Amino acid sequence: MIIFVKLLLAHLIGDFILQPNSWVLDKEKKVHRSVYLYLHTFLHGVLAYIIIGERAFLGFAILLALLHGFIDFLKLRFQKKKTKRNWFIADQLMHLLVIIVISLLYNDQTIDFSLMDNQLWVMLTALILLTKPTSIIIKNIISIWTPESKNDKNDDSLQNAGNYIGILERLFVFYFVITGHYEAIGFLLAAKSIFRFGDLKEAKDRKLTEYVLIGTLLSFGIAFLVGLLTNYCLLLF
Repeated sequence: MIIFVKLLLAHLIGDFILQPNSWVLDKEKKVHRSVYLYLHTFLHGVLAYIIIGERAFLGFAILLALLHGFIDFLKLRFQKKKTKRNWFIADQLMHLLVIIVISLLYNDQTIDFSLMDNQLWVMLTALILLTKPTSIIIKNIISIWTPESKNDKNDDSLQNAGNYIGILERLFVFYFVITGHYEAIGFLLAAKSIFRFGDLKEAKDRKLTEYVLIGTLLSFGIAFLVGLLTNYCLLLF
């Protein structure tokens, strides 16, 4: 399992943290002619090899990188504007399947499975997952319901404030689950609802209200689930 956790961490860093929007746009425009497709593929292999930290994993790292690049190429080649959401989900599921298969195939007894190290990798992976990766995942999931804003020009909100608020709320929920303070999650959700109520009431937009509600529940739900899975993994180790 720790091999899976490490490879998942490498994937999250390579696919979300270290891949700027400029790379994504260039790949979507040029597909296989984009240098960033190959740089992105190479980066995944390097990250997997470094995080696993074993010479014996080199061949598997190369295989992982090649499969990752091929899956990305398929997505870029066949996705259309209307199907980007579906291809994003399929792309991530295929990457996850590759990680699972390689985790099962690779077995090196020289890896140090110390308790503290394993728990650290699990916690780090969970925290990284709840930041930018989850923001992008939620954005893609609810993209089909994105309402058209009528007040973009008069929007006085801070730049990317909603994104950072979402990350912080997920980290808080994760902390409350890990520490067993489940009642605090209710207070956090209530507090956000109170602050959001004024804005949504003023907007008088039912679609916007439903959109925000779906995003909030997804954000809290994912953080809660990741917290439960993390607790389970920590018990295993």
